[in-house]
Amino acid sequence: MSRTPADAAAADVIVVGAGPAGSSAAFHLAQAGVDVLLLEKSAFPRDKICGDGLTPRAVRQLVAMGLDLDAPGWARNQGLRIVGAGHRLELPWPELASFPPYGMVRTRMDFDEILARHAQKAGARLMERTAVTGPLVDERSGRVVGVTAKPLDDSGRRIGALGDDLEFRAPVVIAADGVSARIAIALGLQRREDRPMGVAVRAYYETPRHDDAWMESWLELWDGTPGQSDLLPGYGWIFGVGDGTANVGLGILNTSKAFQHVDYKDVLQRWLANTPEEWGFRDENRVGRIGSAALPMGFNRKPHYTRGVLLAGDSGGMVNPFNGEGIDYALESGHIAAETVVQALATPEGPARERILQGYAAELESAYGGYFTLGRVFAKMIGNPTFMKQATRYGLPRTTLMKFMLKLMANLTDPRDGDVSDRVINALAKVAPAA
Repeated sequence: MSRTPADAAAADVIVVGAGPAGSSAAFHLAQAGVDVLLLEKSAFPRDKICGDGLTPRAVRQLVAMGLDLDAPGWARNQGLRIVGAGHRLELPWPELASFPPYGMVRTRMDFDEILARHAQKAGARLMERTAVTGPLVDERSGRVVGVTAKPLDDSGRRIGALGDDLEFRAPVVIAADGVSARIAIALGLQRREDRPMGVAVRAYYETPRHDDAWMESWLELWDGTPGQSDLLPGYGWIFGVGDGTANVGLGILNTSKAFQHVDYKDVLQRWLANTPEEWGFRDENRVGRIGSAALPMGFNRKPHYTRGVLLAGDSGGMVNPFNGEGIDYALESGHIAAETVVQALATPEGPARERILQGYAAELESAYGGYFTLGRVFAKMIGNPTFMKQATRYGLPRTTLMKFMLKLMANLTDPRDGDVSDRVINALAKVAPAA
């Protein structure tokens, strides 16, 4: 049956943003038979500043979505190599019942389009070049009943005159609009200043290290010979993409004194200038520009449900404070949001449906609240250079301790029948207050 223009502007659910959170939500909603409209301001393919690394936690979600991870373009890795204080330690991803024993790397240029097209194939209605400008609020109830948006041309300019915004209506909106959090801010949900914030800077380089079987993390960045030069702020990574290039970058937290007073791109180039020449991390081998992006961490915007709107992914500050990872929590929160909405829409409109929707925020708190609290404490500690120096020097030689830290920082434990480290981490997350 063909749709009229009025039909096309209405749906059961509107998802704002076709990043990992939005596409995950749209896919699972469409799989359940829900009429879902997925609005994306850009046109695919489009890039996002990211490390491109996918730990087993993210891979589990991709497997559950039925993606073919053996197809060309997916670079598989077996664990994390940690470099610091004169040590190089290789830690395989843990063998767990709950997660696959491997990670992946895929550029966001490819990754986001793969997810969006996957949602589209499942039945989601994807509209690209559609920039959502704000929520559509019912004046009588105060609830959000849709969104306003402006169509964009190929160069990103508005089509039509100011004031001619389109209207899309649905009883539920999932805001997966990233760090900009346009929908949440319009509803008065401001960023919490007591939550850590990070900045990530990355570039691609042609390199013989493109097919490294390990994701590599540098705990110290030196401007010259280690121990005999300046220790630069931040923590670095080298992730082989498998296509002749590697994603190389660094992150820095606002718990560091240098956060507000550093040229991040300069720091990246100074670090890389002192890596071995044969690795190729020099300007002449760089592919594209050096880019940067904010990392909203530890539930820095709440509540995650209000007045018919669910926040998913970066819009709700769901980046892990331990390691700066956000894709896995974007995928998971999109999945949880979809499951919540499916149950809500099966209930008549009214108090019962509202209770189900409110359960989304409670489920997120149960799943991540205590763990993110631990992460916020950790973020404060590693912002202190003295603590970080001592932890690196005395921690890296202890393999058992580092295996524990890998599980803790990547949030990789079995909830039941795990080993001692699993039980300790799960107990810590359970008793930590979810504030």
